Amino acid sequence: MAWIKDVVVDCRHPASAARFWAAVLDGYDVAPYDEAELERLRSEGIFSPEDDPAVKVEAAPGVWPRFFFVLVPEPKTAKNRFHLDLVSEDLDTEVERLTGLGARVLDTYDDHVVLADPEGNEFCLFPS
Repeated sequence: MAWIKDVVVDCRHPASAARFWAAVLDGYDVAPYDEAELERLRSEGIFSPEDDPAVKVEAAPGVWPRFFFVLVPEPKTAKNRFHLDLVSEDLDTEVERLTGLGARVLDTYDDHVVLADPEGNEFCLFPS
């Protein structure tokens, strides 16, 4: 039996993508940078977490999956082959909140809304 450990998202700017998704997902935050991690980054020539090529978003300890936002050189050019379905108690209010964070509404259906994150990755929002 297998289970999901991490969801990895390719992106052009991991730090901003991680902040967006940490704000979207209830109970998730960008993982804090302790001195050991900052030193590891400096040893790789990275002097700011804003330039980290792999940023982790996590929930409380033991809550899975974690999300990793990983730097890739190429832009997104086609529809996702995999996306997240999210639920909300108040669809209209949540769409307003998400667009305020930088999401775009791509399409609206009777039972859900299709959005894109700031990097163009599609996801769906359903009423709970």
